Amino acid sequence: MTSTAIRKRLITYLSDAEDNKIKAIYTLLENEIENEKSFVLTKDHLEILDKERELHLNGVTDSYSKQDALDIIKGIKVL
Repeated sequence: MTSTAIRKRLITYLSDAEDNKIKAIYTLLENEIENEKSFVLTKDHLEILDKERELHLNGVTDSYSKQDALDIIKGIKVL
């Protein structure tokens, strides 16, 4: 299974998991999470975001409501 597929499955699982399981997973990763450096976008990433924003503002790409995005992530709605 690819890393991308694993991430998607984890995101789906975590969105509906019981609180005790979420807390247990967090406990396992807490040190890593706490010690993680701030997220920094590179110049290349910023350029990509700027291009994607322009496409969105010009109506070239689709956008989704928060509920649509959640439904897509959960597999309830298909693109």
